[in-house]
Amino acid sequence: MPRPRPLLRTFAAVAAVHLVAVLIGVGWLDNLTKPLLMPLLAAYAAARKAPRLLTVALLCGWGGDVLLQFGSTVQFLVGMGFFAAGHVCYLLLFRVRPALRAVLVYAAVWAALIAALWGGLDAGLRVPVAVYSLLLAAMACCATGVNRNTAVGGALFLLSDTLIATDLADWPQLPAASFWVMLTYLAAQYLLTDGVLQRQHTIRETEGPATGS
Repeated sequence: MPRPRPLLRTFAAVAAVHLVAVLIGVGWLDNLTKPLLMPLLAAYAAARKAPRLLTVALLCGWGGDVLLQFGSTVQFLVGMGFFAAGHVCYLLLFRVRPALRAVLVYAAVWAALIAALWGGLDAGLRVPVAVYSLLLAAMACCATGVNRNTAVGGALFLLSDTLIATDLADWPQLPAASFWVMLTYLAAQYLLTDGVLQRQHTIRETEGPATGS
């Protein structure tokens, strides 16, 4: 098994190159580096002996990343399905009951976003986007009950996908919008990964070394 630290450094380096490529519009480098990101982060997680569901969640993100590089509606919907499967993996990993305040905040954010975006979305995207965003909001909400890193990661994931949704709804976009989408997405996946690994480490320390009989 490769050592974790070099894998993390490689992920960070490829992420930096990718973000620069997105920012300055080097399409071939953008397309070359994007499919490498989640496999590198998944390899790092596996080298840290992460729960299998975390590796699966990151590889689902890889599937979504690859499919969203293509422009068709069908590939976009399938890619969104991959991301949805990743959110299910995170929910199964977290297994926490979030505070009522977090539930109310994320429910209000989801309802407000869907109400604002609904009229601008194509008819065929409205229900899939509403269902997907509800699952994403649930993941982000439950992430608040794990630790600070997962809480921030979940919020950033929601922000990243909200930026994508505003583009689908033909809202005015930020300058270098794709850069902000990828920056928040990569930060989200890293923080979710690190938060899950931190919790696993805490659980192992609490349980102590196994003793034989």
